[in-house]
Amino acid sequence: MSDKMEKINRFACKELKEEDVYCFSVILCDNEIDRDNEKFSVEALKKLAELYIGKTGIFNHDPKGENQTARIYDAEVVSDKSRKTADGEDYTYLKASAYMVRTASNEDLIREIEGGIKKEVSVGCAVSRHSCSVCGADRLNGGCAHKKGRVYAGKKCYHILSDPTDAYEWSFVAVPAQRGAGVIKKFGEAEEKYCAASSGIFDELCDDLRRDILRLSFLEGDSIPVEITKAAILRMEPEELLRLKRALALKTPKAEPSEIEKAVSKQKDEADGNRSFRI
Repeated sequence: MSDKMEKINRFACKELKEEDVYCFSVILCDNEIDRDNEKFSVEALKKLAELYIGKTGIFNHDPKGENQTARIYDAEVVSDKSRKTADGEDYTYLKASAYMVRTASNEDLIREIEGGIKKEVSVGCAVSRHSCSVCGADRLNGGCAHKKGRVYAGKKCYHILSDPTDAYEWSFVAVPAQRGAGVIKKFGEAEEKYCAASSGIFDELCDDLRRDILRLSFLEGDSIPVEITKAAILRMEPEELLRLKRALALKTPKAEPSEIEKAVSKQKDEADGNRSFRI
């Protein structure tokens, strides 16, 4: 039995063979500053590599049992000295190896992973320290007056996540907080390359949708302070943004659809009559 199958069979009640499983690699998280102006320390990544062994993969951080789709059987921390993060560190990421048992019900999912459709992932974990990049204060224990995303004396404020205490799960999501998190595609036997989406264009479309929501909120005379609305929509998934804008647009009939709504509508029209797949 191969080393890979020995690791996989630690989690199986019945011994599995190579032909029984589908395996793939995924970047769970890294030390780059993410969309939430947070980053993992390298030491945190090393601890998470231990904590994520055996953890299940689900969808959209929904902990229902029926959402379980894969399990991690191995993990390692990889450093790329040829690439630097925004704050000048060697780019370092947590690479995990996951497996699924091949069944009739997950054939479509396997094809979507291989085709690059199911790709982006996000982690669910707990850390005991959030350090401010400007002053080093622990935001979980007293904190400081610095705000994430703002620049102080030429230095951007972000939080460094360290001292992980638990790893709950990892999820396939539409838009991960960490831009580099996702399934890795293999080319040949040795070379590996991350299947990058056109995330820049997608981010622009989501930003356009957020601007529409703020405009509609203003036109409607929403009593919620604009700062609270901004903070809320920055944390929303694309589908949530679409639903919120549509709800506001019902009260403002003349509002024009955003570019992302046009793109989604066009995609639905083109796919009309085809079998959809959604988890």
